[in-house]
Amino acid sequence: MLTQLLRVMIGTILILIGTAAVLATPSRIKDIANFEGIRDNQLIGYGLVVGLNGTGDIVQNSPFTEQSIEAMLERLGVNVRDVVMRPENTAAVMVTADLPAFARQGTRIDVTVASIGDAEELRGGTLIATPLLGADGEVYAVAQGAVSVSGFNVQGEAASVVQGVPTSGQIANGAIVEREIDFALTDLSNIKIALRNPDLTTATRVASVINNQFGDPLARAIDPATVQIDRPIGYRFALVDMLTSIEQLEVEPDQRARVLINEKSGVIVLGEQVRISPVALAQGNLTISITEEPQVSQPNAFAQQGQTQQVNRTGIDIQEDSTDLALLPEAVTLQELVDGLNALGFSTRDMITILQAIKAAGAMQAELVVF
Repeated sequence: MLTQLLRVMIGTILILIGTAAVLATPSRIKDIANFEGIRDNQLIGYGLVVGLNGTGDIVQNSPFTEQSIEAMLERLGVNVRDVVMRPENTAAVMVTADLPAFARQGTRIDVTVASIGDAEELRGGTLIATPLLGADGEVYAVAQGAVSVSGFNVQGEAASVVQGVPTSGQIANGAIVEREIDFALTDLSNIKIALRNPDLTTATRVASVINNQFGDPLARAIDPATVQIDRPIGYRFALVDMLTSIEQLEVEPDQRARVLINEKSGVIVLGEQVRISPVALAQGNLTISITEEPQVSQPNAFAQQGQTQQVNRTGIDIQEDSTDLALLPEAVTLQELVDGLNALGFSTRDMITILQAIKAAGAMQAELVVF
């Protein structure tokens, strides 16, 4: 039955695949690769959010919050040493941000704020001036502003309602860039393109398209993830103009045959190039039903001895569904196989087991990744 169904579907699927191939649009280089040096940099900082409505950290449980408050007040000329503080409107937070490429001094960037203590929520709070550091330990931006929180936390005597994550939020344009990252893009004699999905065929195609655009062998693939472009001698345009024309070039990316299976959620993701060699397939379900029917046993009405007792009665029913052995024809695609299994009513769990068995038999011409 499976073989007949697959044969009927092959004609329709091949027509759809042929139509899709005609309508397929190549991707731009800027959508599949990054240029060397043109990237974001991650920033991180530690600060305090103040102005909370009694939902901040409890200093007895978060001593770092108390130490931070003392250090902040001392910098402002207030001595609070040996003073017992019980503030409930302050929370210690970690502040993160992405510094865009070539961000100039005075540019504003978005920041994310997340509590690291036992604060209940950050709604209504204000982040005070917090330096944001890069991987080299230098300060590149300073963040400050009102925290925007989408979630909330409402509690009563016997119940509570929490929506979203009230202990984290964002500050739009909440940080000002104070230091620029030195990178002279226009002084480079060559530049590298890093593919987001490394592949030898794709890298070769990118180099070929660039060489055809300039009519000179300027680009070459040096590994599956990198294409190096030499700057033409006497090029009268700026390097930025050259890169702008390159990133608009269209390339058809290649991909390896791969099947991804998530056993926890039952998700199956398959690539277009996956193929199945001739293989015979059968799948049957074994169902075992166990029923307990306790019965009461008691002596006769005029019996001199005896007592009422409960007697257990167990029933076991075994059913096994028989399935004919189906032969999958040569060059059947995985998509055709899955469609056939769907038509027969197999569950996702059954299909995952079948796909793993086909791979173990050596009939699946693809990489199987289970996560």
